Amino acid sequence: MASAPSALVTGSTRGIGRAIALRLAREGYAVVVNHAGPSGGEETVAAIRDAGGEAAAVRADVRFSNECRRLAREAEGLFGPPEVLVNNVGPFLERPLSETTDEEWRLLLDGNLSSAFYCAREILPSMRQRGRGAIVNVGALNAEISPGMTHEAPAYFVAKTALLMLTRTLAQAEGRRGIRVNAVNPGFIETDAYGEWDEAEQRRWRERIPLGRFGRPDEVADAVAYLVSDRAAYVSGAILAVHGGLWL
Repeated sequence: MASAPSALVTGSTRGIGRAIALRLAREGYAVVVNHAGPSGGEETVAAIRDAGGEAAAVRADVRFSNECRRLAREAEGLFGPPEVLVNNVGPFLERPLSETTDEEWRLLLDGNLSSAFYCAREILPSMRQRGRGAIVNVGALNAEISPGMTHEAPAYFVAKTALLMLTRTLAQAEGRRGIRVNAVNPGFIETDAYGEWDEAEQRRWRERIPLGRFGRPDEVADAVAYLVSDRAAYVSGAILAVHGGLWL
């Protein structure tokens, strides 16, 4: 068991989740790297260990409550009860509601919303016992203000908007126990998904972003690192936008 405080980051094998795991390791956390597939966590764990940090991977599909329960138990067995939980898992689907299947609806709701609820429910008892803890939920661009692109990915934004309500509700309920709950809302971030767009589409969106560029995964990780740190000791129930000023 690690002597360092521990952090659990769901969906942390690539993109924003991987950047968060790496950053929290640099901040001194022993990191539990979560992945749903048969492989994928080893590379992130190796990168953390190569940099002198502590990490281990746990496979669990956090869309399901029993998997979250097992993930929490294994995380505690590895590095002790997590002091930080980052709910990063968030499948995306661009499709009109009229064409969204039952299976796709469940994937989006369970992946983006239920996963955060299940994981928080499993981790909160140990945080309450210690009288401290920090939870960060990863939302989506402008979800708190019903963005103009909701019609393009409605199920996704329904889930992310509800995730922000979950964030505020938990912040109010758990603050008296020393537990802070916040969210970050990333905008267009240079992940593999955006790399697949054609250049014209990327240019069109960059021109709409006041800062004139896409963000980097490590810039979202910086926001998460701030929110879980003592520098944000009086910050709870906040929604921190990391989108270069893009309000739709």
